[in-house]
Amino acid sequence: MGEADQTMTPEDYDAWYESPRGRWIGEREWAMVNAALRLQPGDSVLDVGCGTGWFTRRAGAVAARVVGVDVDPASLDFARRRSGGTAEYLPGDATALPFPDATFDKVMSIAALCFVSDWRRAVSEIVRVSRDRFAIGLLNRMSLLYLRKGRHGGSGAYAGAHWHTRGELRAALDDLQATDSTISYGVFVMSGSVAARAVERAAPGWVPLGSFLLLAGQRRGPSGA
Repeated sequence: MGEADQTMTPEDYDAWYESPRGRWIGEREWAMVNAALRLQPGDSVLDVGCGTGWFTRRAGAVAARVVGVDVDPASLDFARRRSGGTAEYLPGDATALPFPDATFDKVMSIAALCFVSDWRRAVSEIVRVSRDRFAIGLLNRMSLLYLRKGRHGGSGAYAGAHWHTRGELRAALDDLQATDSTISYGVFVMSGSVAARAVERAAPGWVPLGSFLLLAGQRRGPSGA
């Protein structure tokens, strides 16, 4: 959920996450997702809207099998070259994932559904193909970042993005086979400065002002009843 420009090449976009600021933001988001998923070495993981695979590769360092899906062929090509065999990358639409029910132990999506018009359907699909836990990272409408970049249709990399609220996410989960759902927040100040890191350490995850909004839960079913 960085501010890398969407017009960048996949190479430039991925390199942004290797900058000091980009890496700090990415690693903070990954720490929250990893904790919510409770990844184990034997897990199978799906990354929905994987882009260049920066987060997918981190899941691949832990899980036994990792698959990334995305609609952008250029990003998928880059992800395959960059992965070193730690993940498989396939074309796929977040609103119609090409997998049977409960295919993956864990399913994640990070800063992708913000740009999916039928994001509720995408959330439903993520829950459907998960066997155990899911974690979905989104943009928070209550954040300082929204005031700077999200109003009036958004600007720069955030043009056209949907900024989510706790209420609409709770409503989206009402009819789904999900339980143990939580909403948490992170990346309160995007600068990555010493002050930003201090704020991150001090602010509890329930404070609804972080730029990164994480919806997590467990699929209700044979392994998640």
